[in-house]
Amino acid sequence: MTTRRPIIAGNWKMNLGVAEGVALASEIRNRCSRFRDIDVVVAPAATSLYPVAQRLADSPIGVAAQNCHAEDKGAFTGELSPVQLADVGCRYVIVGHSERRALFGETDEGVGKKARALHDHGLIPIVCVGESLAEREAGETLDVVLRQLDAGLAGLQPDEIVRTVVAYEPVWAIGTGRTATPAQAQDVHAALRKRIAELASPAVADKVRLQYGGSVKPDNIAALMAQPDIDGALVGGASLTADSFARIVAYENKDA
Repeated sequence: MTTRRPIIAGNWKMNLGVAEGVALASEIRNRCSRFRDIDVVVAPAATSLYPVAQRLADSPIGVAAQNCHAEDKGAFTGELSPVQLADVGCRYVIVGHSERRALFGETDEGVGKKARALHDHGLIPIVCVGESLAEREAGETLDVVLRQLDAGLAGLQPDEIVRTVVAYEPVWAIGTGRTATPAQAQDVHAALRKRIAELASPAVADKVRLQYGGSVKPDNIAALMAQPDIDGALVGGASLTADSFARIVAYENKDA
């Protein structure tokens, strides 16, 4: 039986102003802080990172940024460095999200550089991988996600891989209402864990936490979490209300 600690993260994307974000963080704090056997993380928009982190500072709930630059500082207008994100209270940073890849030119190599930079500054990367519908229908799912995984972890030592979170998000299930079946998700998670064992060691692979993302909701989280290689979820739209997010965190029929 695994001893991996579950991790549920809410990606708020480009939603909510500062006041709304702080209010939502407060509700999540009030409803989820008592669940001490799971890591709960929220990823606000960049403008809300500092006030949300301040609101959650003395709680067990972590704060993630939705992206970062790989350099510590420099002439990179509009970007935020790992140093700056750590300074405002982030503990995690999402890198390689499919929207960053598809809409903003994120590359596999770039994801690896960001993961390396985050570990250099004590932050935990949530490295996202996932295939498009066309790639799945062409039978290329594992080729795509394993290539992305290899690049994302390429610059890391085994002890850093252990601390990295990997999120499998099939692009065709993000924001579409479609969700990979628990069996489909488990197949990919098992392949990811097997590849991590090859890249590092079976002992390392057994400790790495793998999340599923893609239209995760209160009514499908329990079935996903019942799979042996799924250790958590990266939640999109359902993380924008405290009620639905708390019910996801309380997936083991706890009173949320």
